[in-house]
Amino acid sequence: MMPLKPLLYLFVLLNLSVSCAQSTANKEGSAVVETSSVANSIAQSDTLKFTSDIRSIFQDKNGNYWLGSHQEGVCMFDGNSYKYFTINQGLVDQQVRSIQEDKNGNIWFGTANGVSMYDGVKFTNFPTDANNPQSAWNATAESLWFNAGVNEGVNVFDGARMNYFSFPKKASVEPFSAHQVTGISKAVDGKVWIATYDDLFCFDGKTLFMLDSLHLALQDISYMHIRSILADSRGRLWIGNNGIGVLLHQGNATINFSDENGLIHANSGRNGDHSPAGTLEHVFAIDEDAAGNIWFADRDPGIWRFDGENMTNYLIAEGTSNPMAWCIYTDNNGNLLFGASDGHVYRFSGESFSEFF
Repeated sequence: MMPLKPLLYLFVLLNLSVSCAQSTANKEGSAVVETSSVANSIAQSDTLKFTSDIRSIFQDKNGNYWLGSHQEGVCMFDGNSYKYFTINQGLVDQQVRSIQEDKNGNIWFGTANGVSMYDGVKFTNFPTDANNPQSAWNATAESLWFNAGVNEGVNVFDGARMNYFSFPKKASVEPFSAHQVTGISKAVDGKVWIATYDDLFCFDGKTLFMLDSLHLALQDISYMHIRSILADSRGRLWIGNNGIGVLLHQGNATINFSDENGLIHANSGRNGDHSPAGTLEHVFAIDEDAAGNIWFADRDPGIWRFDGENMTNYLIAEGTSNPMAWCIYTDNNGNLLFGASDGHVYRFSGESFSEFF
């Protein structure tokens, strides 16, 4: 048996080593917490067991589907079974708002409380370091972008470390008074568009600039409350609001697309009130399919498709059971998928919806 003093000495050395490693991580970027292998503690099922909203969908290069929930972590479907990852397995938060994959095959999760990376064995977590924002915005084409939860900024991983960038403070305060991120979309020209409740930001690789109600020439009664954003393949910018519908920004001009197409109710309060059928006022998700159609998920009247000329309205399910779609995603096989408030994923077949997960 090893004598007591050498054992104590070894214990002190190990603790000093861990402390130094943690200190280095904090100096280089956001705090990093790594868990041990989680392979033996992952819950599995034959069917999807989520009961809260599906907030994000992603299919990785190996064909696995990742489904992010509103309250229950993330689930991975490998074609045979559903595997669940929560804070118990090392995920930084139970609400998963975005999912993406890096060039090395690591899966990244943007949550309500920081970012998690899963390498197939363990999670590496990056809590938002809002107390230490970077002094100047910078990023590359390969950078990964994430929301920063309740903080008014973004988390950006540059391949080596996670950086937190904060938005400039506004001189005037609009009703929602929040620069919390509600959506991020990369444009074909390399610009990154960042939606917040109050305003829209754009980073062109060198400079950050803001488009508020004044820059978009909105009417005095039209306050933005942005919930979704899409920079499409044709260079158009679609801005989904909770109240005033969809804004379409092209070049230097902006129109209220919902208004132009008669999709704002005549007696609309242009706020969060419930809207009747045939309207497009509360848009929580926007995406483009392989054919170039633009899809909108409205909180109340359901799904809309714009084919370049006409708008068509669909319901995921008929009657009062029709769930709200939180996200829209096109998978590797071209399937158009909708993550819904009932904890399921639906596929559009060309005419109707069917349960996919």
